[in-house]
Amino acid sequence: MPDPISIRRLYGRAKGHKLRQGQAALVEELLPQVSVPETGLINSQTLFGDERPLEFEIGFGAGEHLAGQAKMRPDHGFIGCEPFLNGVVGALNHIRDDKLANVRLHMGDALDILERLPDASLDRLYLLHPDPWRKVRHAKRRMVNHGPLDMIAAKLKPGAEFRLGTDDPTYCRWSMMVMHQRRDFAWQAESAADFLTRPADWPETRYERKARRQGHEVWYFIFRRI
Repeated sequence: MPDPISIRRLYGRAKGHKLRQGQAALVEELLPQVSVPETGLINSQTLFGDERPLEFEIGFGAGEHLAGQAKMRPDHGFIGCEPFLNGVVGALNHIRDDKLANVRLHMGDALDILERLPDASLDRLYLLHPDPWRKVRHAKRRMVNHGPLDMIAAKLKPGAEFRLGTDDPTYCRWSMMVMHQRRDFAWQAESAADFLTRPADWPETRYERKARRQGHEVWYFIFRRI
């Protein structure tokens, strides 16, 4: 079955509401300073000028989780990818307000950046509340498919973490089915509480709070790269 690796197409709008003057200035002035280079190999030296652990977030939304992780581990480097301009503006606000020097952004397809990283270079990768694509005919668009997972597995170090969060029952079931087929990841849950309770080092986002207000359960999956 085709998946995001072979499709290589982003769906939905790239922009939302019109940017205010201050937001537009952030995009014009700050984004070029913190953007992942458009070409060439990507590693901690090219991004941050030194050797440091790297973490990667696919689809960071408004950047709350990305910024929270970056504040907790200032000695790590963080790469965040988000195709939608308004989300990128949200992350830029966090970078400016919290003076985060350890974050780099890419406005576009995360897979384009992920494939440019050396194998076994990431200490952690996050995929939080991805679009569930609930219709059966759209299952090929889900990031939790074997094509993207093969690439994720290749880029994670042995023992590194793949963190997946969702509040969608369809995506939850699908992810459990697909991940159960993998032999290169080990689910770290030992009891229901391990995936029903948000870990202390998993910053909460507005999206997650909204999901809970709407009565949705949220599932927190942590897989270890074997």
